[in-house]
Amino acid sequence: MAKPKKRYVCQACGSISHRWQGQCADCAEWNTLAEDAPATVFSLKHDLSSGGRAVEFVDLDKPGALPTRQPTGLAEFDRALGGGLVPGSAILMGGDPGIGKSTLLLQAAGRIAREGHGVVYVSGEEATGQVRMRAARLGLSDAPVKLAAATGVRDILTTLGQMDAPRFLVIDSIQTMHSDTIEGAPGTVSQVRGCAFELIRYAKENNVALVLVGHVTKDGSIAGPRVLEHMVDVVMSFEGERSHQYRILRALKNRFGAVDEIGVFSMAGEGLEEVANPSLLFLSGRDEPMAGSAVFPAIEGTRPVLLEIQALIVRLQSGATPRRAVVGWDSGRLAMLLAVLESRCGLNFSSAEVYLNVAGGYRLSDPAADLAVAAALVSALADKPLPDRSVWLGEVSLAGEIRPVAHGALRLREAAKLGFAKGFGPVGGNGKEATLDYAGLGQLANLVDRVVGSA
Repeated sequence: MAKPKKRYVCQACGSISHRWQGQCADCAEWNTLAEDAPATVFSLKHDLSSGGRAVEFVDLDKPGALPTRQPTGLAEFDRALGGGLVPGSAILMGGDPGIGKSTLLLQAAGRIAREGHGVVYVSGEEATGQVRMRAARLGLSDAPVKLAAATGVRDILTTLGQMDAPRFLVIDSIQTMHSDTIEGAPGTVSQVRGCAFELIRYAKENNVALVLVGHVTKDGSIAGPRVLEHMVDVVMSFEGERSHQYRILRALKNRFGAVDEIGVFSMAGEGLEEVANPSLLFLSGRDEPMAGSAVFPAIEGTRPVLLEIQALIVRLQSGATPRRAVVGWDSGRLAMLLAVLESRCGLNFSSAEVYLNVAGGYRLSDPAADLAVAAALVSALADKPLPDRSVWLGEVSLAGEIRPVAHGALRLREAAKLGFAKGFGPVGGNGKEATLDYAGLGQLANLVDRVVGSA
């Protein structure tokens, strides 16, 4: 019999190598390769076409009631989920340490339990007394939540099998769970994959809405094997800077709703509070317009959010290399936009330091923000404020053209609802559908003429 070959599995990304090395070739992490048990090799004589249990098929048009979503009691949480919890679904929630994942789930668990539904909260990181202390601070001491501190998946499933299946099950966190049928310490690739599989199978068989809390790596991605994100139905990310009060719950994958839908919360002393109008959270609220400030109507899922983009231009007297500092936007896209402004519009940024910031600590990736960023830069360079109560949207090409963007009418309607009177964007950008004064701009030079040329 041939001697089984050793293999080493990266504990960060799950890649497999047949020899040990200090750095993983796939994710470039150091000292993450650990020896794994050899995979079982089946002989070709094993025929899987017989000997199994017959699978029951169901017609797609079978009459009957479809699963009913369970509201969590938090409208922003339900919005991010696509309308509420789906029975039998598995949700993976990641986020930085201390961002508020456990607080959010405990609030949702308490509100569902108060409605008379069974709720189980299993903590693998905290003792039951610590969780009860947080519940008291949140005003949920009287919520009938079944609380346990355990890390053994066998013990958890055995206990759940001896009671009525709950409506909502929280596992905090999946990296602390351990299965005695799998070799390795908690948090390893094989343990995370195996424990998640057993918990998801229980949820599917018993129509239980399951939430798995996941740790994140230093770059913000969910730790553990990538297959974990494929196993679950919904992947959510709880984002935000701990120095700011707001938190954003974002759906990265959702089999039951829209992707990139967000829910916005504000951290307070009594826990997380819902923010019904997040645009007010990201706008400065000043009365007079200032140079270097532009408002951009962004789209997150199906929700428009108005953001303030701030720019500052500092002229250098010496021959020092100017800085380019960006917070909340792509630095490469800023460099491209500065090059277009210099090449197509004749503006000089080469001898000036450029600072760009998205107010409120928001991270913006929408290409429709090009025109708003350009407007803020031109306004800061000319030291002249943009028109009062105006919004800017449009994608800028390398030729200096302003191109149409998706959901332009929805963005402008939200701006008009919040009291903005003027909109600037691409020609034919559905501005007629909004109740504000819309001006179409064909070239980036038209923007420069409006701000600088009138002087």
